[in-house]
Amino acid sequence: MPAARTATGEPMQIAEVAARTELPLRTIRQYEDCGLVVPSAASEGGFPLYTEADVARLMVIRRMQPLGFGLDETRELLTSVDRLAADLPGTDGELEPAERDALAARVRRYEEAAAARVADLRAQLARAEEFATSLRTRLTT
Repeated sequence: MPAARTATGEPMQIAEVAARTELPLRTIRQYEDCGLVVPSAASEGGFPLYTEADVARLMVIRRMQPLGFGLDETRELLTSVDRLAADLPGTDGELEPAERDALAARVRRYEEAAAARVADLRAQLARAEEFATSLRTRLTT
């Protein structure tokens, strides 16, 4: 049962991940091939298994696509977010302040670009709705 598996944090097979993310199996495999997502575990038989973190990463990718972000942009954003998440002050993993600032600025630029693209899509949707309404009006008059 998928809900029980995810509640326990047990790794999932690709079919479960595909169902949860609404991404085709082939697309998930393509993301693996280009390094956007790497399954966190493997079954005894060597089949890839995915964690909640892997699913969350796939959802980021899925959400970027309708906004027109390409694979290179997606990779750049994910790499930046990963590096910021791995920043552990007081350890060898601590980022230099300049690098931390550059990564944060890059993520901020993506957030701003996403917001602008969402606004553009809303405007396009409003025009499309106006068009559909005008056609309905013509049919009813």
